[in-house]
Amino acid sequence: MSTPQPPGSSNSQGDDESVDFFKSTINEYLDNLPESVHQQLFQSRETCLAIFRLLPALSKFYIMAVLFNETSVPYSDLNRWVKSNKNSEFKGHQNPTKIYQNDSIKRLKALHILKEIKRQMIHPITKQPTVIIFVQLNEIFRQSFRDALTGFLPDSTQDQSKITLASSKDDQQEKTTSLDMMFDDDVDNSITVDYLDRYCLAKWENILHFMVGTEIKEIPSVGALTLLRFSGLMELPSDRERREALDGQVDEDIDYGYEDDNKKSIHTLKQLLITKTGFQFLLQDISSQIWTLLIQYLIMAEKLKMNPVDVLNFIFLLGSLELGQGYAISMLPQTQLIMLDDLQDYGLIYHQKDSSVFYPTRLATSLTSESSSFKTASAAMDQEISQPRADKSTNSGSIIIETNFKIYCYTSSPLQIAILNLFVHLRARFANLVTGVVTRESVRGALRNGITSTQIINYLETHAHNGMIELAEAEYNKKYEFESSIGNTTALEQLKLEILPPTVVDQIKLWQLEMDRVQAFKGYLYKDFNNDFEFEKLLSYGEDIGVIVWRDRTKRKFFVSQEGNSQLIDYANKIIRNSSGTPRANTPA
Repeated sequence: MSTPQPPGSSNSQGDDESVDFFKSTINEYLDNLPESVHQQLFQSRETCLAIFRLLPALSKFYIMAVLFNETSVPYSDLNRWVKSNKNSEFKGHQNPTKIYQNDSIKRLKALHILKEIKRQMIHPITKQPTVIIFVQLNEIFRQSFRDALTGFLPDSTQDQSKITLASSKDDQQEKTTSLDMMFDDDVDNSITVDYLDRYCLAKWENILHFMVGTEIKEIPSVGALTLLRFSGLMELPSDRERREALDGQVDEDIDYGYEDDNKKSIHTLKQLLITKTGFQFLLQDISSQIWTLLIQYLIMAEKLKMNPVDVLNFIFLLGSLELGQGYAISMLPQTQLIMLDDLQDYGLIYHQKDSSVFYPTRLATSLTSESSSFKTASAAMDQEISQPRADKSTNSGSIIIETNFKIYCYTSSPLQIAILNLFVHLRARFANLVTGVVTRESVRGALRNGITSTQIINYLETHAHNGMIELAEAEYNKKYEFESSIGNTTALEQLKLEILPPTVVDQIKLWQLEMDRVQAFKGYLYKDFNNDFEFEKLLSYGEDIGVIVWRDRTKRKFFVSQEGNSQLIDYANKIIRNSSGTPRANTPA
């Protein structure tokens, strides 16, 4: 009897949550830009090419279908180009093909790449006037994207696609050229691809090590730490206190220091603590991590009054440059010169001080790549740097957890060990193995730092050893066959792939519930009423407006939230101002 593939365990569920968690993607950021900014962005060939790479496959097809068509196309033709799903299982708007098509067109419209044109025409059969909808590409995007594909370079010194290539022999004799002609052998041969790979990954892992609290020789720059704080991945102890005082709400009045010339001292920023958002950030692949920070960089750049077009164009330009090739900075505008230092802090650019040359690293050149070169920083080190690859049978980085809460992790990565140390009590470390145990105190320590039980479970499942996954699948298949044989459809629907021991999962969740059991609220205690009427009058009003946190009718007391106290006072003054039984002055709690 054949059994279906096990449904997504909480591992895949965690992936979906992480996607939802980081909604500030580059696509959504671009969608929310005004049309005037889009028009400026489309003047760059590299930006048009990068945006094209970020689009869904069907959106790309529509662009290529009308790119060299000078006339507008009837909207109905878009439907003819897509094979309709005639499966009777789907009806109307539930048809997945139609949903995908609508989403693809919606993306093009949001970016102002595709425009609708309404024309009044005479219907050939009814001879009555009718409105026909046509679509056409944005003319600026059409021209720039054509040039990007054909290699044609407009005669414009302002075109972003022109960049000056560095010459190590004679820096004074620079020549302006297009990206198609920018390769030159006269560059510093000591800056190799291997060197750039090591440099960028060392920079990036240094940031990740700081986030998990590893002892590192060199602290990331003030700019990098400020961005980590601004993005909510880390916070100062004072930030955490203010957030907890606001019951988890974002404090808009926090001074991140990016507008201060001196900024916050490195001594202050060294106290940064990882947040639950930061821990979720660590679970992403390196490409998602970089884009998450770059989106926050774009938002912060707007607050600093930097030109968003220059910022975006430079980011997209980096994705079109050649890895290992040096480029002169003389043609870059002021905004992009500022970005050189910032992007160097994240490992996207290598630029020596006082040098007129910069080198894009692999992290930069793969920004708009359709397939990420790096999965994680540690994996990238093995994958991209010319070293013998580890045998897959070693299960590098995989975790085994037993029902007695003991953990065995096959890794030599200091970063992964540091992440484990956030919620595991480590006991021994060997050449390629660390052992430890998940304890109540280790989990509570992680919970106090803002990490949730769900994140811990997702991390353990994501990095589970292949043997654990195979055992879980075998157990799932046995249960499926048994429940199918007795016709228990309810049990079949509830079956799920259990990679981790259920006792471990349940206990980690219970430890979080244990901490969440007692909740503290700031507010005011009302007491000493003279009679039941006055007590019930105020209590009833407080319940109606939803500000009563706790009540005791026997002792005629109730507790009001801090936000609702002023409303209750106003009501008391209005209704029972002349009553001698006005409650005694409320007591802050």
